[in-house]
Amino acid sequence: MINHKTPVSGVGLGLRRALMGPLSQAKSPPFDFMEVAPENWIPMGGRLGKEFRKFTERFPFVTHGLSLSLGGPEPLDFDLLSSIKTFLREHDIRRYTEHLSYCSDHGHLYDLMPIPFTEEAVHYVAGRVRQVQDFLEQPIGIEHVSYYAAPGSQMSELEFVNAVLEEADCELLLDVNNAYVNSINHGYDPKEFISGLPGERICYVHIAGHFDEAEDLKVDTHGAAVIDPVWELLQHAYREFGVLPTLLERDFNFPGEDELFGELKEIARYQQAHASRERKLG
Repeated sequence: MINHKTPVSGVGLGLRRALMGPLSQAKSPPFDFMEVAPENWIPMGGRLGKEFRKFTERFPFVTHGLSLSLGGPEPLDFDLLSSIKTFLREHDIRRYTEHLSYCSDHGHLYDLMPIPFTEEAVHYVAGRVRQVQDFLEQPIGIEHVSYYAAPGSQMSELEFVNAVLEEADCELLLDVNNAYVNSINHGYDPKEFISGLPGERICYVHIAGHFDEAEDLKVDTHGAAVIDPVWELLQHAYREFGVLPTLLERDFNFPGEDELFGELKEIARYQQAHASRERKLG
């Protein structure tokens, strides 16, 4: 069993290149750690490399991979993993996470595809996660993804996620927006889903906005503000597991500094409120 300790604390923000200029000018940005997709920064040098180094020297960093394809049929890309391992060491990255999905089959599919929720898939994916952890010589976190079809399922999403976590003995990246989106699209209670996860394995949390395609179809986009039901799910996670490091994802439609920082401060307010409540109860 993993010896669990969250790699970061407080409030986080995903670093995107469009944000580098504004964030470098901000005197007191309201976040404590940052996250990048390593594939977007490898290889990197010159002026951009120097600008990136200023951030990694100022803030703790975690990484969230996009293309390892843990559930895919192709062999694991150890050339990519070697580059990631070097990147993690060069920038003192606190944790590497990936999606519980696949994105390649004789070529890159440019999307995160759902893994069938089957016992066979549990063994397959868990074995690949263990290979990655052995190669990187550190635990990794896997994120339960938003999905829009569940082909060949023999168990629930929650059963599948928990089985992979247990067999791989890895950490969990909890995404409360994905839990909300999936609950609407597939008709389950998102609070029950979150409560059923192993809190001791959570390394940190994602929160984000999404797109309303229809009343019963939500699309995970990271391109909008976080809505009230998702904020409530974040608070539910805190009530279940205690205050967790929480990172805001925003990939496009970047708002102004006031709105962006306002969402980060909202995370901090919830963290402080729940920490205060825990102290009173303790």
